[in-house]
Amino acid sequence: MSTVLFRQVPVSSPVHRLWAGTKLIGVLMISLLLMFLPSWPVLGVTVVGLIVIGAIAKIPIGTVPRLPWWFWGLVAIGALTTAPVGLAALVRFAQVLLFSMLLVAASLLVAWTTPMSEIAPALAKLGAPLRKLRIPVDEWAVVVALTLRGLPLLLDEIRILRAARRLRPKSDLLRRATDSSLIDLLTAAMAVSTRRAAELGEAITARGGTGELTATPATPGKRDVIAVASLAVGIIGCVVLHNVV
Repeated sequence: MSTVLFRQVPVSSPVHRLWAGTKLIGVLMISLLLMFLPSWPVLGVTVVGLIVIGAIAKIPIGTVPRLPWWFWGLVAIGALTTAPVGLAALVRFAQVLLFSMLLVAASLLVAWTTPMSEIAPALAKLGAPLRKLRIPVDEWAVVVALTLRGLPLLLDEIRILRAARRLRPKSDLLRRATDSSLIDLLTAAMAVSTRRAAELGEAITARGGTGELTATPATPGKRDVIAVASLAVGIIGCVVLHNVV
């Protein structure tokens, strides 16, 4: 899996200039729509809408990941398993599959158009009302931010470890053929992750603590109101289309 999936595409577009919280609200709205109205017309409109948003965001075609062969193999197995139940079950399986892929696509659009440093402050601002209930909103936002920042680093380290293993002499690989290479790889990844976590903790402490991760002057503006209103109109249109069709 390429780490570009979790990093911002360095271009300028109206979508990039939106507040991070607006994009998170958009993903939530799309999720709720597909959860309650997972019909083919609504799914089709959502596909078109995400493609249009991707075009406005100037996301290159090469950024879109290619799904591995084993994914399609699992899809085929799922379809073959569901088919004997009936055509309705097979259709429902296809809808659930497309529903899941659309949610992933919407999430990737947020990752491609938003710096990871803006996610935590946006989550903290959106969850501000929950502080009255003594819910640790800031701590949750920090956990999400650190996870988003650490995952690309972890993927890079795993790729380096796999490449290093391939470069080992063939005789050494054959000698260790009976060993569990997966366990070795996971053990090394855990060790690297621990070291990375320690370094990241020291860097955060030197910069003033975790409070700095959620402190930012970024706030929604007029363009954010327009974006949410436009998405709301689109969702209302999907509801009307669902009832008519």
